[in-house]
Amino acid sequence: MKGLITKSTGSWYQVLETETGRFFEARIRGKFKLIKTRLTNPLAVGDWVEFSLEQDDVAWITKIEPRKNYLIRKSVNLSKESHIIASNIDVACFLFTLKHPETSLGFLDRFLACCEAYSIKPLILFNKMDVLNSDENEKVENIESLYREIGYETLEISSYSKLNLDVVQNTLKDKVSVFFGHSGSGKSTLVNALEPELNLKTSEISETHLKGKHTTTFAQMHFWHFGGSVIDTPGVREFAMIDVEKEEIQHYFPEIFEIGRNCKFHNCLHINEPKCAVLQSVESGEIEDSRYFTYLKLMEEAEENSGK
Repeated sequence: MKGLITKSTGSWYQVLETETGRFFEARIRGKFKLIKTRLTNPLAVGDWVEFSLEQDDVAWITKIEPRKNYLIRKSVNLSKESHIIASNIDVACFLFTLKHPETSLGFLDRFLACCEAYSIKPLILFNKMDVLNSDENEKVENIESLYREIGYETLEISSYSKLNLDVVQNTLKDKVSVFFGHSGSGKSTLVNALEPELNLKTSEISETHLKGKHTTTFAQMHFWHFGGSVIDTPGVREFAMIDVEKEEIQHYFPEIFEIGRNCKFHNCLHINEPKCAVLQSVESGEIEDSRYFTYLKLMEEAEENSGK
């Protein structure tokens, strides 16, 4: 039998048999756990699998279909390990909030680089636009303009004033989507605004630190009434890339890759090489400092990982 993983709690999975629409509680046959990998979870929400039924309608997952893509986060306790957040994603939405909480550009840039690395279409949603004053609005417009120039799709939204929610709905229709952002950025509130019947638990912003409290503890897929689905995930503090060589990192920053064509050396890594067009562009402001800093950080990590 074939099915789709719609929920993962660690040891148990929920599988949807698409032909009948029935859900089954499922476990993995032991051999899955023997696969040598630097990932902590062998299966993720969004995976297509084969399974067989035994007594009491317990399903045993016997095979995983090849994934078209996936996103990974660094494991909280095991720095050398990574965890698949979700797989087979059509659109990955990043909720950027200027305040309550403030979103770091580094977190956004790392997310975008991972989307580039694993061939996932990103969409940057500038959320909570209803709480911004005119100066803050202008700041958002400047950030939005920066990412649009690089080639990323952006949209200003508000779950409360319903700003552009119809556009979000049309974009996500009949697609598998996933929402990311700092805890408290409004992921669950947005899902509830698009699909009120789900009534997902939303996080409150801590007055002391102006950061949200994590509300989702495991990944789960929910289905939109307008077609398609969204994978609700636990809060992600840092995205990760595995099996990526440091020479490849520049490919995941479109403006760095494009300008890098003008470097004197074809194998330039844009760190301290002479006549490097990228370094000149960072100095002139053509390439944003925050983007370049994230590039260097990912280069550093790729170098560390290659030595493990």
